[in-house]
Amino acid sequence: MAADAEKLSASQTSAAGRIRNYFLTGLVVAGPVLITAYLSWSFINWVDDLVRPFIPAMYRPETYLPWPIPGTGLVIAFFALTMLGFLTANLVGRTLVELGESVLNRMPIVRPVYKTMKQIFETLFSKDGSSFRTVALAEFPSPGMWSLVFLSQPPVGDLAAKLPEGEHVSCFLPCTPNPTTGFFFYAKKADLIELDITVENAMTLLISAGMVQPGADAHKKLAQLAATAKMAQSAKSPVIAK
Repeated sequence: MAADAEKLSASQTSAAGRIRNYFLTGLVVAGPVLITAYLSWSFINWVDDLVRPFIPAMYRPETYLPWPIPGTGLVIAFFALTMLGFLTANLVGRTLVELGESVLNRMPIVRPVYKTMKQIFETLFSKDGSSFRTVALAEFPSPGMWSLVFLSQPPVGDLAAKLPEGEHVSCFLPCTPNPTTGFFFYAKKADLIELDITVENAMTLLISAGMVQPGADAHKKLAQLAATAKMAQSAKSPVIAK
């Protein structure tokens, strides 16, 4: 009787472990897909709500259909921005842009905001721009503690002249788990440790608070969970046979 009770307990434990592994495997597969779909759907709806007020009612698909078509605003926004870039590339477009910028540059409050945002967008989307491309470690916030930083342009002009001797570089230290906020400072390049990882991997490391390390392969984790589930199933098979 004791042997039968032990076999029953082992069978129940094996079944519970197998169900747990199956659940975790399904969660690893479905979780990223669902979150990605949710974020994509939210972005599409946000663009649609932003563009819809500028579209006359007679040109909206929902005017003639019983349901709205998601993504219409995104397509229109893409087409409008492409046409704006095409028109700006010619002489007339450049003249109008320069005229508009001259008006904005005469507005005391709007001028610094516009110039800053323009420089940021030009840096981010320019092919030869100097956006964040290098990841490094900086000894911050105290000696012996290291933080991830993104490197950009070195200081120029009066900034470079007033800094101590040595090659300095601009550093942005993002916060976790929201990397859109953080600290900006200049540091000596010799005091930094440059890393051979991409900005995308560094962002993943920051957002996950270190749970997802650079080089970690989700497919390997999924394969390990599946292998564990198979081992649990194979371990139970002899018990059933008896």
